[in-house]
Amino acid sequence: MRLNLTRSLVVLALSSTLVSLPMMAQRAAPAGSGNAFKDTSMLKPPAGEKIAIIEWQDLLCPACAHAFPVVHQAIAHYKIPLVEKDFLIPAHASFGNKEAAVWARYLQDKVSPEVADQFRGAVFAAQAGLTSKEDTEAFTRRFFSTHGLKMPFVADPGGELTKEVMADKVQGDKLGLQQTPTIVVCTQHEWVQVTDTSLLYQTIDELLAKVGGAGSTKAAGTKATSTKATGTKPAAAKTATH
Repeated sequence: MRLNLTRSLVVLALSSTLVSLPMMAQRAAPAGSGNAFKDTSMLKPPAGEKIAIIEWQDLLCPACAHAFPVVHQAIAHYKIPLVEKDFLIPAHASFGNKEAAVWARYLQDKVSPEVADQFRGAVFAAQAGLTSKEDTEAFTRRFFSTHGLKMPFVADPGGELTKEVMADKVQGDKLGLQQTPTIVVCTQHEWVQVTDTSLLYQTIDELLAKVGGAGSTKAAGTKATSTKATGTKPAAAKTATH
């Protein structure tokens, strides 16, 4: 009787431990790469979506510039949401990475997510010539002018946009983020960190197969962007880490 009671207590203890463990096991592509994340509770698609890509980026990070077209071709092909998050690298502060991120948020909130993403892509494309805050400010003015937009004297007088940017940074710290870009393909029950973008399509295919092979089920919401399909899969490039 005493032995059976002991066995029952052991089983109960093990069951409680299993229940407390995270439901999503960490994987990476390629296997054996990736980071030892901490709190992964934020690695889920937007509500109502089966699958999404989440990417932490710094607008003055060369590796992020390299990954940008590959990731956007992927969301266009699969019609899945992309959730872009800012993670400011201190070494890029003198180049105006924070200011660029705030202007991207201004365009996202005040104009449209599509124009904001065009701005991000343009910053990445012009990155080699942005060697100071003054360069980045001048580039931003040109972007507003060429897109027929009126640029306010101050992007964020109340500080709300800056809070949004810094909230992403805090969330990245909570995750234990160690590099930019950090690219994660996730479903509601699983996530994979993609450290080599040549494996991005393969990873999406694998997860789509598990959730029924459907892409986006609705238009992307705030801080998530999606574009039209481009047809065949373009060749992906390997993404370096910063």
